[in-house]
Amino acid sequence: MSNMAKSSIVIGLVVLVGVVLALKGRRSSCPFLCNQAPAGQVVAPAASEQAEDASASAGGVADASVAEGSAVADGTAGDASGVAGGGAASLPRLVDLGASTCIPCRMMEPILESLRQEYAGRLQVEFYDIRQEKEALSRFKVRVIPTQIFYDGQGQELWRHEGFLGKEAILAKWQELGVELGSASGQP
Repeated sequence: MSNMAKSSIVIGLVVLVGVVLALKGRRSSCPFLCNQAPAGQVVAPAASEQAEDASASAGGVADASVAEGSAVADGTAGDASGVAGGGAASLPRLVDLGASTCIPCRMMEPILESLRQEYAGRLQVEFYDIRQEKEALSRFKVRVIPTQIFYDGQGQELWRHEGFLGKEAILAKWQELGVELGSASGQP
């Protein structure tokens, strides 16, 4: 079975789970069902979500929306004009933005951890929970979650993807972008 077919099956399952949750009256953070705002607009959370998560409603930003005018404490820009984590400026960087309430985001967690461990010293993997770090929405110009952003060693954005992205697809994209990560076992 091809990677594209596997990805399609996973996406289909994610959509199905999101529909089931929506039908049960729960608000899903799935990027296929959540409130999406046109670029530059902020979407207020649903009343039920405000009661469940006061921190999300305090900023007035719902999953899959864009907030403008925020800055992150370390001062790096959303266009990656700087590289977070100091000392890793020569490493390519994968930034994933999501939330603990987002089903596809939770599916990404073991993939990111695996990449972090298997490519330690060759790839910097970062995760931002947009509910905890709301400024990351504007810093990285996020429209939906999960969003993965690929940066080269100089901090230039090479590519971004919205939605779930499997490990094989991530590694294939790095290769397509001309970034050599070496083998997963730590051998160059």
